[in-house]
Amino acid sequence: MVIARSIVLFIVAALFEIGGAWLVWQGWREHRGLWWIAAGVIALGLYGFVATFQPDPNFGRILAAYGGVFVAGSLAWGIIVDRFRPDRYDVLGAGICLVGVAIIMYAPRS
Repeated sequence: MVIARSIVLFIVAALFEIGGAWLVWQGWREHRGLWWIAAGVIALGLYGFVATFQPDPNFGRILAAYGGVFVAGSLAWGIIVDRFRPDRYDVLGAGICLVGVAIIMYAPRS
């Protein structure tokens, strides 16, 4: 149950961070306006709070593991939202990152 909760928190964090960055991108680069940028800034702020709910107490471990989630999540966002077509190296790299997440977060420790 602890691992499932941690995975859900990583997914929620990724949605806030990647979605927030995408909103800022849309507001600035695609000239959609300040409301998009403001929504992005709020989402990015919420991302920072989500990590505090992770069961592991070590900030460095959480942020390091989240980096792998961010890589895979960014590609998934690109596929779903921007119709990006990753190549096999994108997919392989994201897979390696997710293996790293699993090792960093969920390896048995004494």
